Amino acid sequence: MEGLFSFLLFAVLFYVMMRFGCGAHMVHGHGGHEGHAGHGGDEEKYIDPVCGMEVEANKGYGKMYQDRLYRFCTRSCLDKFDTDPERYLHPSPGKGDNKGDSL
Repeated sequence: MEGLFSFLLFAVLFYVMMRFGCGAHMVHGHGGHEGHAGHGGDEEKYIDPVCGMEVEANKGYGKMYQDRLYRFCTRSCLDKFDTDPERYLHPSPGKGDNKGDSL
């Protein structure tokens, strides 16, 4: 009987931690806090991979690519990224800078 009580106690504690503690962030996809705006403090800013412009977390357009959130200042930058994401994530040194062709 004592073992059952311990099991139930830990099950309830686990549930509470997953529901309201750190596990709540994991359930909603914020486990790594990578690209997450945070709760309260300073707003995190993103760099538009197409034009290099700073984009606030709640502005512009967002796209998940390879498990990472990228934010874009305009729909035009998002469309360019959609056509060839690797060009903007891993620019080849021989093809010049991608930062100047945003619009």
